[in-house]
Amino acid sequence: MFKSIKSKLQLDNEKWDHYIDYFHRIEMPSKTILLEEGSISKKMYIIEKGCIRVWINNNGKDITTQFFIENEMVGSIESFRKNIPSPTNIETMEPCVLWWISKENLDTIVEEVMKDPRLRNLFVDKIFERTFDYMKYFISTIKYSPLERYLQLLEERPEIIRRIPQHYIASYLGISSVHLSRIKNQIHKEK
Repeated sequence: MFKSIKSKLQLDNEKWDHYIDYFHRIEMPSKTILLEEGSISKKMYIIEKGCIRVWINNNGKDITTQFFIENEMVGSIESFRKNIPSPTNIETMEPCVLWWISKENLDTIVEEVMKDPRLRNLFVDKIFERTFDYMKYFISTIKYSPLERYLQLLEERPEIIRRIPQHYIASYLGISSVHLSRIKNQIHKEK
């Protein structure tokens, strides 16, 4: 699972083995809350197998903000980094195999990475990718119709459409499941 990460980082075996020892493998069933809104995040996760959603509670209504699948890292970065309550919930959507790392251990790695310009640039790029994902989601909710956003999701992340139950996709799009069914029917008729 870590082979692609190792090849990107180009670390010597001794350094790599040192870092990999910080990660712990766990298996979690679907519908498991990994982090509850308002709690302080103490772990970051890399997904080996499965799917995770990040969501908020808006007056008793779940609103999904992101989906994560294999080989992606997930956590409440704001809470993890600043030691503040998480604004989001993190929940497994499928049975998952996860690798977690504690804040203390990740801070140690980050401190060492920051001393190496090449690794620092890779790390900063990864953080910006996550920021760009949030910006893209935010802008799309303002700028595009639910149909346009669904088509974009279908084009860019078809595995999400295949794997995630419809009501979570509707929540992500900010519409009802009924409205999503209408959109899907409209697309089907136009084909």
